Amino acid sequence: MDYQVINLNEQLSKISELWTPKVVGEINDFQFKLVKMAGDFIWHDHQGADKVFIVLEGEMFIAFRDGQVKISKGEMFIVPGGAEQKPFTETECHIMLVEPKGAVNTGNIESK
Repeated sequence: MDYQVINLNEQLSKISELWTPKVVGEINDFQFKLVKMAGDFIWHDHQGADKVFIVLEGEMFIAFRDGQVKISKGEMFIVPGGAEQKPFTETECHIMLVEPKGAVNTGNIESK
């Protein structure tokens, strides 16, 4: 068996594009993705697929049609599948996402 540790900081250093998640690991039917975020994303949802945001560095917000949450370094938040959302940050933020393989963004694709 080949045992390998995944160094998150090393993997993050390879990411240059914002809002472009990169798969760093898989377990069963789930993927672990790293992403750098800054500014606003679009309104969207993930039909039938819950998604976990874990903040590794910085802080982020997720707007919902009826409110918003703030997630800081060392915190995680589970977005229920089908919830229309718009992630955003005030400064660059590093996130780990955990979601089912093949999860697709759908819904209202309007910016801001």
